[in-house]
Amino acid sequence: MQKKIHITVVGSINMDLTVTTDRMPDKGETVLGKEFATYPGGKGANQAVAAQRLGALVHLIGAVGDDRFGNALLANIRAEGIDTTGVEVKEEIATGTATIILSEQDNRIIVAPGANSYVTPDLIAKHESIIQNSDVVILQLEIPLVTIQLVTRLANEYHVPVIINPAPYHALPEEVYESATFLTPNEGEAEEMAKHISFDEIRGKLIITKGSTGTVYFEEENEKLVPAYEVTVKDTTGAGDTFNGALAVQVGLGATREEAIRFANAAAGLSVTEIGAQKGMPTREQVLEFMKRKG
Repeated sequence: MQKKIHITVVGSINMDLTVTTDRMPDKGETVLGKEFATYPGGKGANQAVAAQRLGALVHLIGAVGDDRFGNALLANIRAEGIDTTGVEVKEEIATGTATIILSEQDNRIIVAPGANSYVTPDLIAKHESIIQNSDVVILQLEIPLVTIQLVTRLANEYHVPVIINPAPYHALPEEVYESATFLTPNEGEAEEMAKHISFDEIRGKLIITKGSTGTVYFEEENEKLVPAYEVTVKDTTGAGDTFNGALAVQVGLGATREEAIRFANAAAGLSVTEIGAQKGMPTREQVLEFMKRKG
């Protein structure tokens, strides 16, 4: 990498509680699981880890509880080399969790926000200079909407590109769509987004991930597909977060949109070859070697 990119991630920090099973239970049904494990997660923390491993200097702004999960997550984030100046520890508040069922190369996830609900505008105000000095800012929707509005506004004021990963999807104010540099929904999120805003207004900002098919973006009226890389899938949890972290690094480096997406597809492809959102997240060297090997 020719230079170090400063990326700020404002978002969630969760402990993932993961169970594998041969098939998803139907409504009211109990099935036997195979394996249970806890893994560091949260879309914000995941995207921060992805960007850090890919060579960026990352600041994370978020919150955890003063509990066992919170202590473990903070230790993990710091071990990655991520700056946690912007992470607050909230007393008597539980750390966020995500309960994940893995089956048939797919997942189902339930998020309990916990301390993530305390990533407030007041917290952002304390660390505004971090946003000001960033090359790229990344946001997701596991923190309060008023915080997302403020961060996008500040990023615009300081002319910092902002990537909004609209997950888990809920409707956003028009000003947020307007302030985003890129919006990165998956197929399901894009379908929900289309119910609330005309894609004609934001087409040039859309980068839609489509799993094993690849990623779609738009140039004027033309839809372009950047194919995914073929890999052996073990766990898709965190693939989208890896994609967003990788995309942010390449945007910060000045790559073209297609170049950035191709690199992000490769990083996301490598990430699904291990179980756990962060375990399979690759380094920059691993991504470049993988792309070279795949031609």
